[in-house]
Amino acid sequence: MARWIESWLPGASPGVGGPHPGERLGLPATGVSSVAGLGRRVAALAVDWLLGYGIAALLTGPGALGDPSLGWYVLGIWYLLTAVPVAVFGASAGMVALGIRVASVDTSAVIGVPRALLRTAMIALVLPPLARDEDGRGWHDRATRTVVVRTRA
Repeated sequence: MARWIESWLPGASPGVGGPHPGERLGLPATGVSSVAGLGRRVAALAVDWLLGYGIAALLTGPGALGDPSLGWYVLGIWYLLTAVPVAVFGASAGMVALGIRVASVDTSAVIGVPRALLRTAMIALVLPPLARDEDGRGWHDRATRTVVVRTRA
């Protein structure tokens, strides 16, 4: 992959560019089935988190904001709202809203329950999704052999 420094080094060709994210996985550079960008992924996570927050607030009642364990309720509900649909359908509600889904890098149609549980647990730890490789995959995707792709252009 070309590095930024190659653009000004003497003798560097003018159109130096490396492979696009997902090329090593056989994915297109743009459009449907291309690797989803970080912005869409974060927005989908925010939608799912807000849904979890709303459901937790409804379940805990009128004093929800004063409840010190509200954060744990939100985390548990978010975990279920994310892991179960990703295991069964390949996408959570936030992912569907933003036009992305989790795809397996092997031949599986969906990633299944064990990989979805591990993937979601690693997202809850925050750091694994932030450490990304050249294909835009975080540690949670690499550990579960998955990639997040776009479902619409």
